[in-house]
Amino acid sequence: MVDPAPWIASEAAGLRKHAPATLRNRMVIADVLREALPRSGTVLEIASGSGEHAAYFAGELPALEWQPSDPDPSALLSIAAWCEGSANVAPPIALDAAAPEWPIARADAVLCINMVHISPWDATLGLMAGAARVLDAGALLMLYGPFLQDGLPTAPSNLAFDESLRSRDPAWGIRSVEAVADAAQGFALERTFEMPANNLMLLFRRA
Repeated sequence: MVDPAPWIASEAAGLRKHAPATLRNRMVIADVLREALPRSGTVLEIASGSGEHAAYFAGELPALEWQPSDPDPSALLSIAAWCEGSANVAPPIALDAAAPEWPIARADAVLCINMVHISPWDATLGLMAGAARVLDAGALLMLYGPFLQDGLPTAPSNLAFDESLRSRDPAWGIRSVEAVADAAQGFALERTFEMPANNLMLLFRRA
């Protein structure tokens, strides 16, 4: 399971949690989504966390239907609070990426932001297997976060972040693009976007 609290709780905000990273990365992520996603359909977001991304992307891409999800009950409440009044956001569903069955049968794209490095490797394997079940051929699986790349130098900040993650939980850590691509059975890594703060967006196409 993913770290249950990558956000700041605030009594003043009520049920809404705040993940500081969302304000820093949501615009650049939205730019990639706008370019890559289909013009219509359902986007399943895995590990939606606070729900701030779902609320923002739904506003930026109103022709798409957004299905947020998370395994954490407090996250589900926060997602619902952030997305209240958004006509193109479905109620959040309880979904653990590592589970062998997901409570959704089909999606037109799957998006996962900042989960792979703060969860056990089994969560990434489950994400790939689950995405393969719900996506038709040609659909996109999109992953955002810090990744290592074979043959390329790693930013010192990412090395320090990786060490910090592993000190918190030995099962966590920044994964390599190559390892994630190898785990993506039934997908081809179509494109890699370089993003701010030493992050990447990986686009996998369902075979």
